[in-house]
Amino acid sequence: MAIYHLTIQIISRGDDGKSAVMAAAYRAGEKITNERDGLIHDYTRKGGIVHKEIMLPEHAPPKYVNRDILWNAVEKIEKAKNSQLAREIEFALPRELSKKQNISLVRDYVNHTFVSAGMCADICVHDKGDGNPHAHIMLTMRPINEDGTWGVRQRKEYILDVNGDKIYNPVKRTYKCKSIPSTDWNEHNKAEEWRKGWEDAANAALEREGFDARIDHRSYERQGVDKVPSIHLSAAVSQMERKGIIIDRGNINREIADINKEIRQTKARIRKIKTWIYSQPLENPPTMVDTINNVAKGKNLNYRWQRIRDLQIRARVLVFIQNNDIRDMEQLANKVQQMYEQEYEVSKKIKAAERRLVTLDTHLAQFEIIKQNKAVYEKYQKVTPNKRNAFYVKCHDEITAYKSAEQYFEKIMNGREKLPIKKWKEERERLTAEKFALCEDYYKLKDDVKNVEALRRSVDNLMREDVRDVPQRTKGIDL
Repeated sequence: MAIYHLTIQIISRGDDGKSAVMAAAYRAGEKITNERDGLIHDYTRKGGIVHKEIMLPEHAPPKYVNRDILWNAVEKIEKAKNSQLAREIEFALPRELSKKQNISLVRDYVNHTFVSAGMCADICVHDKGDGNPHAHIMLTMRPINEDGTWGVRQRKEYILDVNGDKIYNPVKRTYKCKSIPSTDWNEHNKAEEWRKGWEDAANAALEREGFDARIDHRSYERQGVDKVPSIHLSAAVSQMERKGIIIDRGNINREIADINKEIRQTKARIRKIKTWIYSQPLENPPTMVDTINNVAKGKNLNYRWQRIRDLQIRARVLVFIQNNDIRDMEQLANKVQQMYEQEYEVSKKIKAAERRLVTLDTHLAQFEIIKQNKAVYEKYQKVTPNKRNAFYVKCHDEITAYKSAEQYFEKIMNGREKLPIKKWKEERERLTAEKFALCEDYYKLKDDVKNVEALRRSVDNLMREDVRDVPQRTKGIDL
């Protein structure tokens, strides 16, 4: 089924030797030489690439349709050692659509969202036939002028006083100024706009091709969907799961699916009971004594196990009524309302605990990735430039995993350097205990639901018997 997955990252020139040329060569499965440092990036053995294309805005030089020329031009114009070279958008493609339909969908989305805004877009669609079709879009960070030259990212503007005069800074011996971005591509609302744009484009394509599946860029909480979100599984993990290899992250998703199923079913049962009880007649309802006597009353009690089961149900329901001091239908209705409210509160706490546990599990999993791949990454940083590309090709998975985990923590740590691993583990242990206690409350609530359902069946049977008895009681009476 179609899923929503879209990530945005910046490809920067840093100490780890990353470059736009290397990233483009890897995603396209090509051999490209980085003219800036002379390194050759050869990924021609990479498979699963079903489409690659460069789309250009109106003023871009036509030569930039060549991947080699485009990204070497980017490397040349960006001078700083930590320059941001490209923005990458990666998103999952609907599995319902064919490869041709997905390629057309990607082209339309990229053209409408990025190229029309002035970005050069390098599109690579990957599909290894493993159920994880996806697209990588590398975007230029700098606008292109009408004459085909690279524009500036930002311009300086003098800060003026109340009289409109420039303000002199005696410390820096210059006039105060501020930087004004030349585009709105880095504004915070852009990520939300692009994510929503992909949702709209994919859903329109699914509807056009006659599929009922839809995707939503919002979290379940923002959608108002009453369920715990699952965690995203990488292509490698998904493939291992399909082969029957059990992975921890897969187990987390299965547990989440079970919790969502339990909550969904129990909520539906309580709603059904609530609807039923408020539809009962207000006059002459069955007494609780009659209802109890009629609980589990069956015509076929010929076998010993059937009679035992009948007694067990009666005893269980009787204890439920006594413990809750239910003497009539009105008090039963009050109990059902109480159960309805209890289900809402307990399930809300379970889902909140589970959401936080998913976050903590993701934190700790990313930390394990850093631990496992740190030695390889540190060795990679020490490799001489002429051997670095070969080492990167050989240890690509480890290096990429480490960098991805590192970027993950950069986003969530807000400048803090030390990861609070001990604190996360303690919180996880505490929340796990709390979740188990809440689940025990939920299972007790499910038992109460069974008891009320037994009472409901008994009342329904009594009501039907009363209806059948009416003609017999009125027979022969002159109306």
